[in-house]
Amino acid sequence: MSYTAERKPHAVLTPYPAQGHVKPLLKLAKLLHLRGFHITFVHTEYNYNRLLKSRGPDALDGLPDFKFEAIPDGLNDDDGDVTQHIPSLSDSIRKNFLQPFRNLLHRLNHSATAPPVTCLVSDCSMFFTIQAAEELGVPNLLCWPACASSFLAFINIPLLVQKGLIPLKDESYLTNGYLEFKVDWIPGLQNFRLKDLPDFIWTTNLNDVMLQFLIELTVRVHKNSTIVFNTLEELEGDVINVLSSMFPSLYTIGPFSLLLNRSPHNHLASLGSNLWKEDTECLEWLESKEPRSVVYVNFGSITVMSAEQLLEFAWGLANSKKPFMWITRPDLVIGGSVILSSEFVNETRDRSLIASWCPQEQVLNHPSIGGFLTHCGWNSTTESVCAGVPMLCWPFFADQPTNCRYICNEWEIGIEIDSNVKREEVERLVNELMEGEKGKKMREKAMELKKKGEEKTKPGGSSYKNLDRVIKEVLLKQN
Repeated sequence: MSYTAERKPHAVLTPYPAQGHVKPLLKLAKLLHLRGFHITFVHTEYNYNRLLKSRGPDALDGLPDFKFEAIPDGLNDDDGDVTQHIPSLSDSIRKNFLQPFRNLLHRLNHSATAPPVTCLVSDCSMFFTIQAAEELGVPNLLCWPACASSFLAFINIPLLVQKGLIPLKDESYLTNGYLEFKVDWIPGLQNFRLKDLPDFIWTTNLNDVMLQFLIELTVRVHKNSTIVFNTLEELEGDVINVLSSMFPSLYTIGPFSLLLNRSPHNHLASLGSNLWKEDTECLEWLESKEPRSVVYVNFGSITVMSAEQLLEFAWGLANSKKPFMWITRPDLVIGGSVILSSEFVNETRDRSLIASWCPQEQVLNHPSIGGFLTHCGWNSTTESVCAGVPMLCWPFFADQPTNCRYICNEWEIGIEIDSNVKREEVERLVNELMEGEKGKKMREKAMELKKKGEEKTKPGGSSYKNLDRVIKEVLLKQN
């Protein structure tokens, strides 16, 4: 599609302000830009400043038709370099974001350098944009950047409450076996247990901030909303079928990363989403390693662990004798910094690389990577699938238990590590992943899923066609 500058469609994209949401929404922004849209991408001021720090002063200059803007988040956080407190952020989204967003849209519509706003593309969790789109009279495409199964679980929260399954009676219900309870009445989620549902529902308080945020989300995202999912029907077919019967305007257009790789986009490479500074030297280190010999370890942008858990992972990796590359964010350890003993460093010096952040997709697609020890965030999950890499799973929160369930039980491309992590188990499972019979089978299945993803995102594939459809049927539709 080609447009003159004056009549270019102008999409305003608004991610939930956390790393795992910014990344897929920026990919979607690039996909729309490649199809002729003028883009405005909206960060919070806090994350805007983090990006300037991590990527340099020119990181958000953008292009003439791909601009970055920022709105306040209503919190009192200073210029830190950590993920903000998710419940506080979610509560502020409900209360404080609509008016600054309206002001931004007004400014964009009266800009001398940008065409008028013609559509909004919003993270489902930024549901204030639904009202803004109605006021402006433009389409609002909602994007669910996590697994479709978590969305299905969330819209069943009122039923879980009605059936008395949540809130939990008290904290003991987290550990007394109650979470093993089968939830067999949600169509599409066969053989799911309470522990396989997103952990936001494992609360003892009906007025819990996150529970109320999610209930409001499912009320605001009504049946005639148009929603896109960063997923494949091969990954979550039953769930997509159920959701399609509830939301007639639903499109699967994932994985975004494979779809983006179909188009030359070198001119967009400088437009990055990583809120931490990337260590690109790790790619050089990987070059010196044998094919499929390295364990890649990354617990994502939000997972935190105790110093004891860090030690168990460290010595499990060390005792496996396998080469490993471990990403340790500055805020990975609760209440402290990441400190690894000199004994550990000396023991693993010749076969380890420890970095604070990295370009994950490039790492996962490097020939030397043989397995991924992960927290099971949806970005990490789909990127591992797209690279054909099997996983060891240590889910932490949100939709990660749900993703873990799929990885290990449905797709059979991963093994779960007990939440009470022990070094002996880490050592044993790393060896199984890298050399064992089960690891070999998981790798074969991961490669099969990778091929399916490639088929669906090439011209003529369902994800490719769905992207074109949603542009034509929703984003370019005149009200």
